[in-house]
Amino acid sequence: MRIFSGIQPSGTPHLGNYLGAIKSWVETQNSEAYFCVVDLHSLTMEIDPKTLRNQRLELSASLFACGLDPEVCTLFVQSEVPFHAQLNWLLECVASYGELTRMVAFKDKSSRQEAQRASLLTYPVLMAADILLYDTDRVPVGDDQKQHLELTRVIAERFNNRYGQTFVIPEFSKPAFAARVMDLQDPTRKMSKSVSSPLGKLEIFDSPAEIEKKIKKAITDTDGEMRYDWELKPGLANLLDIYASFAGETPDQVASKFTRYGDFKTALAQLVIESLAPIAERYNALMTDRSELERFMRRGAEKASSVSEVVYARAATAMGLN
Repeated sequence: MRIFSGIQPSGTPHLGNYLGAIKSWVETQNSEAYFCVVDLHSLTMEIDPKTLRNQRLELSASLFACGLDPEVCTLFVQSEVPFHAQLNWLLECVASYGELTRMVAFKDKSSRQEAQRASLLTYPVLMAADILLYDTDRVPVGDDQKQHLELTRVIAERFNNRYGQTFVIPEFSKPAFAARVMDLQDPTRKMSKSVSSPLGKLEIFDSPAEIEKKIKKAITDTDGEMRYDWELKPGLANLLDIYASFAGETPDQVASKFTRYGDFKTALAQLVIESLAPIAERYNALMTDRSELERFMRRGAEKASSVSEVVYARAATAMGLN
């Protein structure tokens, strides 16, 4: 089974990135798994070029530190494989303007930009190209990306109907729990690198003191009843999801073990600290030998190019370009 997924190099991964996507990547990685640092997507928002270069390498090290193995799966940087941008144009000629304007992420992000970039509208097509280039069967991503994957399926089916069988239609998969980790201070919105407050976002390299502080100050409710209920108790449900994902239990099982919010938050903070500590240690070791890290990424890009070139050529031929 061919697996593909990607993540933007826009700062240190937070708990939502880790539990919603990266953790499942590690658990499902194999010789047919392709994971991508999607730096082209970062250009939809303002970002300093030097910062982008550094964050690409830092994110690559973070993903290896989380457990991706360069001897098992393929990790690469999107811009180092030219077929992503090339297939993007072919698919833009298949996607419709109306479909793109209905994307929730476009509505949200464009409302925060004074002058909306055209790429902010069309980047879901680039995401479709990312996925379809690898004959992807399954895409393990967070729940917030489900709408984009549905658009990918629509574009692929339309292309196949119009030009002949060309693309594999991918399926979406998400973790059983914590598929969408919410802001610790506002459980009505997802945890975000750009929107969450300092206390609302828990990064995977936060110190033990920071982790403990953020979890203990996380919003819950006032009735004090340990119960998993997203409708009436979203703050507590969010924390129960986080605990369940790390512990390999269900949220209801976790809730049954505690009677007081304070005791639960203390146990959750300790669990998160113990789970993330080895990741920070591996990251620091990787960043001491950047040449080795860059070698891993070059090798990944070479393998990704050899696969995506074949799929791009198939699509170009179907459209009459070859």
